[in-house]
Amino acid sequence: MAPQQLTVVTRQRLIDLLVVEKVWWWGALDEVRFLERLYDLDALEGDGYRRLTAREDIWQHCINNDDWPPEWVFTDSRFGLSSDSPQPLLNFLAEMLHPVVRRDPAEVQRLAEKLNDILTKDGFELYPTEYISGLPVYAGGPLASFHGARPDLKFESRPLLSDPRVLHDHQERIRAGLERDPAAAIASCKELVESLCKIILEHQDIEFPPGEDLPPLFKRVTTLLGLNADAVADHAKASATVVKILRTLTTTVQGLAELRNQLGLGHGRTAPSPALTRHARLALNSTVTVTEFVLDTWQDRIDRGKLPPLSQQPRAE
Repeated sequence: MAPQQLTVVTRQRLIDLLVVEKVWWWGALDEVRFLERLYDLDALEGDGYRRLTAREDIWQHCINNDDWPPEWVFTDSRFGLSSDSPQPLLNFLAEMLHPVVRRDPAEVQRLAEKLNDILTKDGFELYPTEYISGLPVYAGGPLASFHGARPDLKFESRPLLSDPRVLHDHQERIRAGLERDPAAAIASCKELVESLCKIILEHQDIEFPPGEDLPPLFKRVTTLLGLNADAVADHAKASATVVKILRTLTTTVQGLAELRNQLGLGHGRTAPSPALTRHARLALNSTVTVTEFVLDTWQDRIDRGKLPPLSQQPRAE
């Protein structure tokens, strides 16, 4: 099988994005200081005449004369950004997002989203691998799973979620922990689904005991939304298949709770969690499936008048 590639179209779209939106790839640094973070500029050749090294060459044209356009670096063979291998370009784009290079977290997030919107078309992405002072340090590579390394459930686009900050917080902890702390990511997956269940129940004025765990909470939600297997009529078309899927949904949530208990944080562990990144991605994929289905169904029930209008204020615990 041929190695995964970035197409010519994708490479040009990336350059066009930076040029059209005037995103200077060197950020708060200058061209020399940025490039020396990735390359040994003194070991790369200069123009072969007056300037012997790439450092001297770049300094002359980008700092002294300022006569090279910003996109020059993408076609300069010394830096390999147009080579067959996608990794040099991915490393370059990831470095553009480094906290030392870009100091506005909001700008970094916007730029990462725009770059990933282009990269994912070819099966690549930029994703956080560690954090410095709470700010992400990115790397680039192939999409590691169906949901990639940067899960985005787009809670802000859900009209029923008037204040999705808690869900966003869980999602950010999942993002941060997938590679660095899988046990924490697994715990956050379970807590995200649990928080969503509580939000739905509170908005619909359904009471539940304080401290109730995820499986009984989820059962209350499925009953409210008519998702429990018993709600499917015997004569319904393909009812056996529907019942099987709904039972699988419940089993998935039960499994998520058990995975958190076995591999996640909590319960006063006496030994480190054996959780690996693949376990955290399993929890993530389950979380995304359950969350999207429940939110879609909740919206459908409201739109069709199957549920009363939302409470203006969530019920106080």
